[in-house]
Amino acid sequence: MTLLSLRDLSVSLHGRAVLRDVTLEIGAGEFVGLIGPNGAGKTTLMRAALGLIPAIGESNLAQLLQGARARRAAWMPQAREIAWPVSVEDVVMLGRMPHRDRGRRPTAQDRARVDEAIAWMGLEEMRHRGATRLSGGEQARVLIARALAQEAPLLMADEPIAGLDPAHQIMTMQTFAGLAAHGRSVLVSLHDLGIAARHCTRIVMLDEGRLVADGPPAEVLTPERLAHVFGITAWYRQTADGPVYQPLEVIR
Repeated sequence: MTLLSLRDLSVSLHGRAVLRDVTLEIGAGEFVGLIGPNGAGKTTLMRAALGLIPAIGESNLAQLLQGARARRAAWMPQAREIAWPVSVEDVVMLGRMPHRDRGRRPTAQDRARVDEAIAWMGLEEMRHRGATRLSGGEQARVLIARALAQEAPLLMADEPIAGLDPAHQIMTMQTFAGLAAHGRSVLVSLHDLGIAARHCTRIVMLDEGRLVADGPPAEVLTPERLAHVFGITAWYRQTADGPVYQPLEVIR
C-alpha cells in the first residue's frame, strides 16, 4: 500500500528553486530517514508533500481535503513551543480531532489512544501538568505523543529528536521503529547520521533540492556521497549490536 507518492515535485521560493523534480514513494511499514545538509530541501519536501506550500508536480496527500489528509498523515513541524495553557493530556487529545465530530466528547477509543501515546513517550507522570510549564525537550515529547495519538498510517516529523537528551532520542526512534514494525510508516528529517543509520530502514538523501540517493543506510551513506554532499569522512561498522556510524572529520 502506497502511503506517500510524489512525482516530479518542485518548489520555488522567492524566485529560487529549492526542490527540484523529486519522485518518491513510501509504502506501509517503512521507517524513512530524510537527510541532507542545511538548505537541502528537507522541510520544503515535507511541507510541499502535505500541500502546506505551493508546488509543481504531484503529491497524493496534497490532493486530499484537509480532514481526509489529517486521517492519512500526522505532521509534526520543527516549531515545538506550546502556547496553550492546558494539560499535557489535553494537548495529546488534540491528535484525536480528525477522528471526532465537532463538539463530540472523547470516546473510550480516543482515551485509549491518548493513554498509549503518553506511555510511548514516557509522559505518565506529567499528564496532568500544564504543558506550558514543561521544558523545551518535554514539550517536544508531548507534541510527538499528539502526533502518535492521531493514529494516521503515515507520521511525518521535521527534526523530531532535536533538543531531546540522548535517552529520549533513542526512545523516540525506537517508538517510530515500533510503529513501522506494526505496519504504519514514518518519515523523519534528521541531522544525526549515526541515529539515522542505526534506526531507519531506509535513507533518502537530498542535496541542493535534488534526491541524490534512496535505499538502505549502508548503501546510501557511502564515503563518496558523504564527501560530496556533506564534506565529511565517517566510520561505519556492522556490529553484533547493530550498525554503528560516526562522522569523523570535515574534508572541505
